[in-house]
Amino acid sequence: MTWTALLVLAAATYSLRVAGLVLRDRLRLPARVERYVDLGATALLVALVTVSTLADGDAFAGWARPVGVLTGALAAWRRAPFVLVVLLAAGTTAGLRALGVP
Repeated sequence: MTWTALLVLAAATYSLRVAGLVLRDRLRLPARVERYVDLGATALLVALVTVSTLADGDAFAGWARPVGVLTGALAAWRRAPFVLVVLLAAGTTAGLRALGVP
């Protein structure tokens, strides 16, 4: 990637973020559209978590990682502190891998 392309992408990203702050009070979206925007952001987050949990490059990541993420999700659902959620998820994954689970 060239420096020109990098600078153009950086400027475009910054402009989009600033536009959101500037237009927040000027642009009113209907409640239905706002709901769809919220649902779209949630769907993108779920898709990102799913792909990073199940895939390692082009192959299946193994069973240890999904079980660790599921453990962390369960701890978060039970309203455990964030540090504990991360430690439980990482510990479960590491423990399963130490036992030989891929």
